[in-house]
Amino acid sequence: MKETYHRWYSPTLGRDIEMLTFGHWGYPVLLFPTSMGSFYQNRDMGLTGAARWFVETGKVKLYCIDSIDKDSWYAKHLHPSIRARNYATYDRFVNEELVNAIRHECNVDKIGVAGCSFGGYHALNFAFKHPDKVAYMFSMSGAFDIRSFLDGYYDDTAYFNNPVDFMQNEQSWRYGHMKIVLGTSEWDICLNDNMNMSRILKAKGINHWLDIRGWESHDWPLWNKMFPDYLSKMGL
Repeated sequence: MKETYHRWYSPTLGRDIEMLTFGHWGYPVLLFPTSMGSFYQNRDMGLTGAARWFVETGKVKLYCIDSIDKDSWYAKHLHPSIRARNYATYDRFVNEELVNAIRHECNVDKIGVAGCSFGGYHALNFAFKHPDKVAYMFSMSGAFDIRSFLDGYYDDTAYFNNPVDFMQNEQSWRYGHMKIVLGTSEWDICLNDNMNMSRILKAKGINHWLDIRGWESHDWPLWNKMFPDYLSKMGL
């Protein structure tokens, strides 16, 4: 697979950001890392390799972006309001800088987003906040309630980045075009989180696939099986 390293200054974040891309051409899929993971994590843990056939045949192009988890939800040294505000800034970077550039580069209106564990939160939260820019959302063993990161604090910024809350008040028609996958397993520590999100979506009439696999743990071997399976169902 063709692998390309990118580094640039983000005016939104006020810092350099790093990214790996895989492939020459194809439908763009933005991959988020797990908790406090780096842009190279999905490569090093085999997720991009699991998608090799789709990349090498030009079906998809993968974009592996960095996170700022250490300065947002996981920043215990910061007040919870600042953690939430920093994450909102990251979301604005992804929405206004990164995804717009990807759409232009690949000549598409909407992209795919995916991630494992906390990367599943990133993917789902972005997709549900910006459905006009996302056609496919694959969350693998994600958890979607960020209140545990806020030490009892809660404000509007937290609410609008907490999909278990804001999705209960969204209009279902905004998501009718989106292919939504909630991947989990019977031994997954995030099984209940995915079942709860599925209940929320079902109550809103939002079509989705809750994929519960048998007897596998919350770890990369599970996700490396899920990801190519989900890509195969994109119909590209």
